[in-house]
Amino acid sequence: MSDFDKYTTPLSSRYASEEMSAVFSLRNRFSTWRKLWLNLAIAEQELGLTVISDEAIEQMRNNLTITDEEIAKASVQEAIVRHDVMAHVHTFGETCPAAAGVIHLGATSCYVTDNADLIFLRDAYDIIIPKLVNVIDRLAKFASEYKDLPVLGWTHFQPAQLTTMGKRATLWIQELLWDLRNFVRARNDIGLRGVKGTTGTQASFLALFHGDDDKVEALDKRVVELLGFDTVYPVTGQTYSRKIDIDVLAPLSSFAATAHKMATDIRLLANLKEVEEPFEKSQIGSSAMAYKRNPMRCERVCSLARHLGSLFSDAVQTASVQWFERTLDDSAIRRISLPGAFLTADILLSTLLNISSGLVVYPKVIERRIKSELPFMATENIIMAMVETGASRQEVHEAIRVLSHQAAEVVKVHGGDNDLIERIKGDSFFEPIWGKLDALLEPSTFVGRAPRQVENFINKDVKNALEPFQKYINDQEVKLNV
Repeated sequence: MSDFDKYTTPLSSRYASEEMSAVFSLRNRFSTWRKLWLNLAIAEQELGLTVISDEAIEQMRNNLTITDEEIAKASVQEAIVRHDVMAHVHTFGETCPAAAGVIHLGATSCYVTDNADLIFLRDAYDIIIPKLVNVIDRLAKFASEYKDLPVLGWTHFQPAQLTTMGKRATLWIQELLWDLRNFVRARNDIGLRGVKGTTGTQASFLALFHGDDDKVEALDKRVVELLGFDTVYPVTGQTYSRKIDIDVLAPLSSFAATAHKMATDIRLLANLKEVEEPFEKSQIGSSAMAYKRNPMRCERVCSLARHLGSLFSDAVQTASVQWFERTLDDSAIRRISLPGAFLTADILLSTLLNISSGLVVYPKVIERRIKSELPFMATENIIMAMVETGASRQEVHEAIRVLSHQAAEVVKVHGGDNDLIERIKGDSFFEPIWGKLDALLEPSTFVGRAPRQVENFINKDVKNALEPFQKYINDQEVKLNV
């Protein structure tokens, strides 16, 4: 049976980056277990366990990266003992004979499985945080470039007052800044389970150190230090609290909502022919309709964002049904939902990087749409201008109302262009302001403080938020896997 005869998840086989796939790979998982066993042995030796020799530690240190042959050997062993951790203890012991008798000394399986998971979660955040920073940076450049370009605003997807293309982009950026804040908080809150024993009481380690409570505490702290963490959860059962998984996945779920909203806006703008996502030279939009330029990247974002948003409930439900010190009904679902969440977030960010690097704007289409709607929006300005010439507001309002309804009929019933301004120019009642109509209809006068808002937001809020992450910012082109 070849690999083509087996189901593989498209998250890793089709979409996600190699670096994120590597975090949750079998090699990284089992190699991290070995790193945990090594650091446990180092700390135990430092605290006086003479049964652990320098040779044992040296052999473990020289064999931290598991080989393909060792993975296969452990798989055979697991089929016999029906226990993945013990299969790897046995395999690592064969590779490191001087350490065979002390690997996993005093530990329970969750020492390696749970601590490894926490390491993976932090490493995964370290991959997606820089990508999010670059999405924000590229959208900020887009917003600055188009801060003055008037566009028709939409409320209820009905024509509303004008805004600018740049101002609309700041609405996406602001939510992404909140996501960045949430990512960083979640990443920095991740600690390690540490060395806690079978039910979290550290009884086995207390026995190893002949009742020396201080040494057990020092062991817990030292192992965490060796692994590059500064936080250890003070109390655990056999596992770290699955509530941690809620805190880790919640920011990803929230980000999914941001991504979906942004991609949906771009899809709607693509339908209006005002904005398009990047479209490669040889890309095919439809197998039947050769002219089509479907927003497939944004559609992918919406599709995967829905999936990512749903994974948060896995963490909530799992945390809520853990009995006492542990049950095993958390294991299978976490093997799916935790890697799945970060692989999906990684795909979304890679896709958003691609989109934000090449958004195409069509000012002439935007201008035409504004011209079709602006006459109606300008009626209040026209009324005020007429009143300044001495006309009665009520009389002007009635005259505008009649002409507006006539123009609306031309648009809605006959499919013609909005001719309200021509009607005003043809009505002698409005002659006092004929010379002012062009100025009254200048789109830039209808966008309020939008350009200034964009400048202030980019130069203050975005700049301050990205300041700690300058080393991550680059202009590297992002090619999608498919």
